[in-house]
Amino acid sequence: MYTRVFKRGLDVILSALGLAVCIVPMLIVAVIIKIDSPGPVLFKQKRVGICKTHFTILKFRSMPVHAPHDTPTHQLQNAESMLSPWQRFIRKSSIDELPQLWCILIGKMSIVGPRPALWNQYDLIEERDKYGANDVKPGLTGWAQINGRDELPIEVKAKFDGEYVQKMSFLFDCKCFFGTIGKVLRRDGVVEGGTGEMKKQEEVSKRETQEVTK
Repeated sequence: MYTRVFKRGLDVILSALGLAVCIVPMLIVAVIIKIDSPGPVLFKQKRVGICKTHFTILKFRSMPVHAPHDTPTHQLQNAESMLSPWQRFIRKSSIDELPQLWCILIGKMSIVGPRPALWNQYDLIEERDKYGANDVKPGLTGWAQINGRDELPIEVKAKFDGEYVQKMSFLFDCKCFFGTIGKVLRRDGVVEGGTGEMKKQEEVSKRETQEVTK
């Protein structure tokens, strides 16, 4: 009952309200993107929706047009070096995600749910299958996002997505929603270079420390 009726009703109300409130800031962001670098304002990409169907996600373009289109960020070499200061800012502040309010309004996404995987992120899709996390609508934010976001390895992220599916309810969605606000304000868990990158950096630092102390 919650997922079929109440959750969808909240998605429509909150996404419509969000678009109404953010329309002017979004127009300003669009103008800055056009000034900052050549290319379109919006970035469109094929993502995995409910029951592994595909849909087109919308984001503000936050990378140069020459960046690979369907390559997960964690597979890019020196992703940080590709970005302008403005692009770094909108990625770290999650401003680039605002156009997804439209995807929520038309029913392709939800406010809260597993983040939609790229169509070719087969490792993440396969892991999510173990927990039924591909059988719910993807979300603007989710349980994995407030528990690590980019720094989580694939298998850990999928487990958090599965935990969300098991605990999905109005109160749990509220926990994810309000937890996201704090994460965004602190810019926690955003690591250019992608999935598991924080762990990799920690391992490199640990090895360097060990070498110094030898």
